[in-house]
Amino acid sequence: MIVIKFGGHAMTDEHGGFAQAIADAITAGVTPVVIHGGGPQIGEALKTSGIESQFVGGFRVTTPEVFEVVERVLVHDVGPAVASSLQAHGVDAVAISGRTSGTLIAEPLTSLVDGTPADLGLVGVVTSVHIAELTRLVALGKVPVVSPIATDAHKSIGFNVNADLAAAAIAGALDAQWLIIMTDVEGIYRNWPDKSSLISSICAEELESLKSGFAEGMAPKVQACLDAIAAGAKAVRIIDGTNPSALKDALLGEGGTLVVA
Repeated sequence: MIVIKFGGHAMTDEHGGFAQAIADAITAGVTPVVIHGGGPQIGEALKTSGIESQFVGGFRVTTPEVFEVVERVLVHDVGPAVASSLQAHGVDAVAISGRTSGTLIAEPLTSLVDGTPADLGLVGVVTSVHIAELTRLVALGKVPVVSPIATDAHKSIGFNVNADLAAAAIAGALDAQWLIIMTDVEGIYRNWPDKSSLISSICAEELESLKSGFAEGMAPKVQACLDAIAAGAKAVRIIDGTNPSALKDALLGEGGTLVVA
């Protein structure tokens, strides 16, 4: 089992290169589960609605008004579009919501990656993953495409979950061989934006010691790597999803930043 996080910032080729890489991987015997983001798409929808986007520590502050837009864009627009692209390449993909499928259970996230307390509204941290729907779909030969929207334990409140962290939780719950995080940079840099500081391989313990130095969108990605390893994933690779060949290379065990236990 391989879990692939397909980021909104990686969706620059209208999913074509990504979809073909997934199709090729399945042919080679890989069993994938996809979790998608949609930050740029959400930002555009909020702008159209006249709602200002606010980020704290790499997380989108999510008021009830913002959550309504986030859920609509991810569940009804981005997820089905990714699934449709995969289907066009011969992949039997099914878009599901982490909330309505009961897959992602969360509670309010009250602190940033560096431990700083923060009021982020309806931003959630995954507390448990119910894999029944995922394993049911996989058993039927389908590829789940999961929107990172969660519900609380009582199924009464919805949460916006950072897609990297949702992917990490799912990878751990599925005991995945790999978690591949597709984003818009080549990997983790020790000293961003110094491109020569790209880390090719690092162990979780060292990454943990460095994580407070990462800012904005990279901070949740670093935390996702650590969470996935801690939850049982064998390894995590962060790659540049805007590079059409990056996913194919990653599936061969090459490129980006590799994080191991």
